Amino acid sequence: MTKFNLFFNIFADAAGSWQFGFQDPATPVMEGIFNFHNDLMFFIVMIAIFVTFLLGRCVYLFNENTNKVASKFVHGTTLEIVWTITPALILVIIAIPSFSLLYSVEEIIDPALTLKVIGHQWYWSYEYSDFDNILNTTGNKIKNINFDSYMIPESDLKLGYLRLLEVDNRVVLPVETHIRVIITSTDVLHSWAIPSFGVKLDACPGRLNQTSLYIKRPGVFYGQCSEICGINHGFMPIVVEAHNISNFLKWKWKQVI
Repeated sequence: MTKFNLFFNIFADAAGSWQFGFQDPATPVMEGIFNFHNDLMFFIVMIAIFVTFLLGRCVYLFNENTNKVASKFVHGTTLEIVWTITPALILVIIAIPSFSLLYSVEEIIDPALTLKVIGHQWYWSYEYSDFDNILNTTGNKIKNINFDSYMIPESDLKLGYLRLLEVDNRVVLPVETHIRVIITSTDVLHSWAIPSFGVKLDACPGRLNQTSLYIKRPGVFYGQCSEICGINHGFMPIVVEAHNISNFLKWKWKQVI
């Protein structure tokens, strides 16, 4: 393994030990999820402080030894109207960016590349179907790009590889390109999930689900099946290599020629 590849893997986007927050976003959708989470935390902290204050005040005011007569502050129609309307307004404020984010997640832009993902017990298959009708220099159709991706056993790991996350065949995708991902399954429910992309979509037998990707930066991105799909559920990792367009095209022609 080259020093470059070792460096590339060390700084790959994967979950770290005792990680508390999100992985670094690599798509606009994940950036939106990251920012929405941070904005929502402001409301959560303020509500927690306010509710804690009210609970403490109630404990104090409704103690017969310290306050035999209840304060007017905790009783009254006006107060009840305020504490009913205020949460409703907070929910409306939260809903506006939430709906915008949901729309961006579901939006499918005319793609430049389509990747088909097929879940199996317990590995992934990938197909690049856009190249089926391309002719080579002799006028014959080039072969389709498809391969299976299995987890590398711990005994075969090389320096820099991540245990239970590395695969024998990585998915290679271009950056700054609109990509359509079509996901399905051949047996049971699976879930194709990559945290840095903000993608977690079920693979259902007999059904095609689709999502879109727009990767903003090169890198190696790790994910796992997020559906309990059987005894080897924890051994279905996903690895995506994102390259610039020129490197992706070089990889593509190596696969089809």
